[in-house]
Parts: sequence; structure tokens; C-alpha cells
Amino acid sequence: MNLFSDLLWILFPELCASCGKALYSGEDVVCSYCRLHLPKTNFHLEKENPVAKQFWGKVNVHAAAAYYYFSKGEKVQHLVHQLKYKGNREVGNFVGELYGTELKQSELFAHAEIVIPVPLHASKLRKRGFNQSDFFAEGLAKAMEIPFSADALKKNLATETQTRKHRYERFENVDRVFEVNKPELVSGKHVLLADDVVTTGSTLTSCAEALLEIPGTTVSIVTMAYA
Repeated sequence: MNLFSDLLWILFPELCASCGKALYSGEDVVCSYCRLHLPKTNFHLEKENPVAKQFWGKVNVHAAAAYYYFSKGEKVQHLVHQLKYKGNREVGNFVGELYGTELKQSELFAHAEIVIPVPLHASKLRKRGFNQSDFFAEGLAKAMEIPFSADALKKNLATETQTRKHRYERFENVDRVFEVNKPELVSGKHVLLADDVVTTGSTLTSCAEALLEIPGTTVSIVTMAYA
């Protein structure tokens, strides 16, 4: 049986989602080298970090952080693209579990009670077939041993893509388009709002505003990467 497995590995090696090189026995999703050398931010250990500062004066979040630095053409971008454009659930789950394990040790995030991903509009979800933020959020929830809900928050309006919009246009594009679908799940809770990448923070701000309308709710934000 081991000989058969070794033959399969030679013919069809599993590749690292970050660097694209073949994974060795015992490695999963991301190779050991990339796991050790991907550019972590360690923002979850610092309350006044660059991600948190993006929300100052916009929305009252408890804490905010991102796991990796995102640079075009680099390994973290490869990871994000595997998740966002290829629907690689394993990547989201794997990175979410890694980060969730670290967040459990952070005073800022350890007391989160539920993980909620940034939702897609129903029409975009049907077209794409998956929400990449769900996969990352699932991994976070598993490692932190707290519930995960993919439908506690919903997007009511199908907005245009944010990719080519300027900062103000991004905020205008997502203003008031999110709504809490299941207030009983978030009322009085510390919600961990999860997304793949934070750039201007406009989408996350709009989501946090909707969640904070529910009495007693606290919101913290985490993303896989910070661009």
C-alpha cells in the first residue's frame, strides 16, 4: 500500500498552495518552509496596529488584525488566489486553523464567541458557487472552538466589484447593504467577523455597522491578509 501511495505521489504530487512545489510526506496544503517563512503581521498581539487603525473614526470595533502581509506576485497572493478564485476550501480551512490557534492566545481575540464571514450576495454566490470567506471562517471557528455561522449576516444588494474602485468609491459602493439575518445568534455576543483580504476596510466597516445595531454586540475583525 505504501508503494502504491509513493507511486501516486511521484506521478501526481500534491503541491504547496503557496510556492507550488511538491509537498513531502506529512505536509499538508502548505509546505513546511512556507509555513515558517510566510510574512506574518503579528497584529493580533498589538491593539493599535495598521489594520485596526483603518477602522478608527469609522466603526467601533473591539480589535482588528490580519494574519499575513499581502504583496502582489508573492506567495501570500498565491494562497489568496487559490482560495478566492479556485475555491480551494483546504487553503481557507488550513490558514484559518493556523490563525485561530494563535488568536486563542491573544488577549484581544481569545474571548470571541462566534465567527461570521463577510457574505456574498445570493446572485454572486450562485454564480461563483462558494464564498471563500466561509472556508477561512470555518478554520478559525474550529481552532478557537466556537460556533460558525455562514448565514447570520446577509448582503441585500448586489454591488459592483471593489477591485478597481478608489477608497471613497469603495465605501459608497457598500454603504448600508448588509443586514443581520439571525440577530439571536449575535445579540450580546463578541463576534469575530472574518474575510480573506482587507484593503480599505470598506466592506468590513459596513458589515460591522450592521452587526453593532444588535444590542450588546461586540465586533472584532480578522482577515487572512492585509494589502
